[in-house]
Amino acid sequence: MSTTDGGGALSAPRKEFLGHPRGLVILFLTEMWERFSFYGMRAMLTIYLVQHFLFGPAEAAGIYAAYGALVYLMPVVGGMIADKYLGQRKA
Repeated sequence: MSTTDGGGALSAPRKEFLGHPRGLVILFLTEMWERFSFYGMRAMLTIYLVQHFLFGPAEAAGIYAAYGALVYLMPVVGGMIADKYLGQRKA
């Protein structure tokens, strides 16, 4: 079944998956993989610190907390540097 685009011309049928646009499926899978990787890396970092660097569980959790804070803080710091020193055109 084809649809009109408002001007009377026929357009190709839109591809859908369970009633949603196909691009939404790709977006979901990308977000799912990104979260899986982030939380998996979190667990592996903590295990690696405890087993190979011989940190205690509390110290490893503190290092991970610092890593997590920097993941969210550094884009803010980078944005401030770009705004103040690089300017709108270079940033």
